[in-house]
This record gives sequence, structure tokens and C-alpha cells, in this order.
Amino acid sequence: MSSSAAAQGPVVAVVDDDPELRATLAALLAENGFDPVPVAGSAEFFAAAALRSLDLALIDLRLQGESGLTLAIRVRAELGLPIVMLTGRGDETDKIIGLETGADDYIMKPFNPRELVARLRAVLRRSGHGAVAAPDRSQSQILGFGRLRLDQTRRELIGPDGNEIALTNAEYRLLEYFLRNPDRIVARTDLLRELGSDLSLYMDRTIDVLILRVRRKIEAAPSKPVHLQTRRGQGYIFVTTP
Repeated sequence: MSSSAAAQGPVVAVVDDDPELRATLAALLAENGFDPVPVAGSAEFFAAAALRSLDLALIDLRLQGESGLTLAIRVRAELGLPIVMLTGRGDETDKIIGLETGADDYIMKPFNPRELVARLRAVLRRSGHGAVAAPDRSQSQILGFGRLRLDQTRRELIGPDGNEIALTNAEYRLLEYFLRNPDRIVARTDLLRELGSDLSLYMDRTIDVLILRVRRKIEAAPSKPVHLQTRRGQGYIFVTTP
């Protein structure tokens, strides 16, 4: 791809050991204004990164002979890139670790192509990439609480200064669910069902991680939550106007 073509859009490394899926993802991204760099694993990724500047890494969790999660942690530490993970439905344990280590978003396979493109753009926008258009919220559906607003159209949390507070997809879904069900106790099983879980052994911990991460983003004092409160033995309640 020429340098002029590369300048037209964000450069996204597509790390997947499945040649067919890698080619499909690269074609999808190229059709939507990205400059894809398809690679099979970490060695090819870092070789490509040494030759050109990358804007985002799209990494499959299950790489042949290595861990996509380990690669993601290294990419974050050495290059500071935003990271989106591709996961399968049975990857709950890895998703927990990924939440704790700060992946920007997760896309579950099989994925909707338009949703993938939209979420890559959202991650790039949150990271300050200049080629991504500024948000137009004039036609958005807004749910407000305290000094914050959740934009359901653009899937964004807006702070009191008008700027976006970054949410992963799971964090967004959890917060939106609470805002659609305010001021009532929600059992953990309802949250598990809403997040599409298979009710596996690990999901209770996933909920704990998500609750903690959301509190850090919406509460002035996360250890003393005003909005997202715990009801011991019952579940959680979201108080919109404390």
C-alpha cells in the first residue's frame, strides 16, 4: 500500500493466525478507510511496528503457539497503543485478565462487521487519533445521572466538561443496563444474563471487575458509591438522583 493511501486513515495491525480471517478483516478495514497491517503473530507484529507507525492493534486472544493476551500486555507496555481484542465465547478467564490489564475493548466472534468498524473508530477517537471525526451529539438519545450523561446513540459516557469518559464495550453495556433499570435492585443473575454469559464458574468475578471499573469512572469516591450501590445478599441498585 502506498504512503498516500496509508495517510488516508488510521493504521491498524490485525494480529490473527487464521489466514482467511486475517484477510477478511484486512479487506473490511481497507473498505472502511483504515490502513490494515495483517500479521500472524508477535514476531511479525513487532517487525511491522519497527517499519511504520501503528495507531491501534486488533489482536485475537487465541494465537497459535502464543497468548494474544501476553502480546497485548507487551504492546501496551512497549508501544502504548490502544488495543481491541477478538475473543471467542468460551474465553471468560482471559476476558477477566484482559479487563484487569486494561484492553480498550473486546469484540466477540462471530462479530457484526459494522459494529467492529464502529467500535474501532470509537477506541481511536478516545485515544485522540486526528483522522477520526469529532462527535455530533445533536440527534443522540441521552440518559442523565448526576453530572454525567450516557449517549445511547454514540455509546459514550459524557463528563461534566462535555468530554467523553472512555468505556469498554462491557462497561458501557453494564452502565446502560443500570440506567434503563434505575432505582431497583438488580440481582447478579440478571446482570450475568444481560451480559450474555454462559453462567460459567468465572463470571461472578467478571461482574466484580466490571462494577469496580464502572465505579471508578462515574463515582467521585468509588469506595463510597453514590450511584452504583451494593445491596448485600441481593445485588446492586443504581440511584440516578441521590
